[in-house]
Amino acid sequence: MKVMLRKVTKTPLDFEVKSDEMTFKGYLEYHEGKLILLKAKLQGSLKKPCDICAEEFKLEVDEDIEFFISDGLYEDDGSLELDVVESLDGNADIDELLHSEVELIKNDYHSCNNCL
Repeated sequence: MKVMLRKVTKTPLDFEVKSDEMTFKGYLEYHEGKLILLKAKLQGSLKKPCDICAEEFKLEVDEDIEFFISDGLYEDDGSLELDVVESLDGNADIDELLHSEVELIKNDYHSCNNCL
């Protein structure tokens, strides 16, 4: 699902995408300048190898996600620490953002119930 960033206004634009057993649901809202706020909930489960015993287990995910999307290059003036994803083509690819968030979770350290 692609969203044209210039069409995002102060009125929240809701979205929901699903992939396998994950749901990414939230909204996009114009913030200021070239920044669009993304607030979402990532829920579901994914299979991942335990980082201790290497046995595959099901990891339950329930994460609040919040960051900004910049329509073009983001130039930081250093006054605020913001999480910003740059979009160079004027679109936000929600499916790709879901995939990126899932990969970030997979790369964290997780252990199965047997190794806790």
